[in-house]
Amino acid sequence: MPIGSGLHFQAECKPLSIAATTCDGMRPSHSSSMDRIQVTENAKKYVGDSAKKEEGGLWETIKVIIQALLIAVVVRTVLFQPFNIPSGSLIPTLLIGDYLFVSKYTYGYSKHSMPFSPPLFSGRIFGSEPKRGDIAVFKLPKDNSTDYIKRVIGLPGDRIQVIGGVLHINGTPVQRERVQDYTTTDLYGRPVAVPQYRETLPNGVSYYVIERDNNRGYWDNTDVYTVQPDHYFMMGDNRDNSTDSRDEASVGQVPYENLVGRAEIIFFSIDESASLWRPWEWPQSIRWGRLFEGIR
Repeated sequence: MPIGSGLHFQAECKPLSIAATTCDGMRPSHSSSMDRIQVTENAKKYVGDSAKKEEGGLWETIKVIIQALLIAVVVRTVLFQPFNIPSGSLIPTLLIGDYLFVSKYTYGYSKHSMPFSPPLFSGRIFGSEPKRGDIAVFKLPKDNSTDYIKRVIGLPGDRIQVIGGVLHINGTPVQRERVQDYTTTDLYGRPVAVPQYRETLPNGVSYYVIERDNNRGYWDNTDVYTVQPDHYFMMGDNRDNSTDSRDEASVGQVPYENLVGRAEIIFFSIDESASLWRPWEWPQSIRWGRLFEGIR
């Protein structure tokens, strides 16, 4: 044995299945390459699944929004519609800042029962006539778009007149009893006590009215109004501060078709002096005693 000789190792060369040869004496790593391929495929699958989930989630959100809008339109058209009171024509029954629900089914349905009053049909379906004393929302006959709210006083064929502040129906004065004065505000926003009366219509409906000008207002003496067929005579409870059927140039008599619904309940009420920018005052500004109060 020659000096310096020792053990010698000879590496075997084996053909790889991928048509290459390794001579490092180590087995080639199939698994590392396959693992990288598998990770890439999994990443692509994950990204694809995530995109599908995001797309599906967006579509589900859109469907929920559409369904909610459809439900809201149906409720608003068929059942109830919310309104708020921006003026004092129905004081003391309704105050500025009252929010109320109006039933749409009470008088049946016309084109004005739907948003934007589309001319799909004329007249009313499932119609029911309003009763004397109802507080009703209607479309102003002059433009068929502006919402007004007043009390139904005259029915078709009635003769309506105001004499010395006293309402007359078909030649008979309506029963009116003086009660405690009502505190409201004058034209300058100052508190003022005004005469208040309890008025009772021929069908027994009773409510309060105020006479700011003490029976000497512009509309406290009128001619006789004869209510036309399929029309109604509407008046506010704040008799000297209400633009209503007595003013034929502005409102006049209201066609049956123009009725939107009957006021039912106050669901919220806040003092007209409340400011959106002073939320800390809201609890004191809410008229808690008027919440969920029925309207008559």
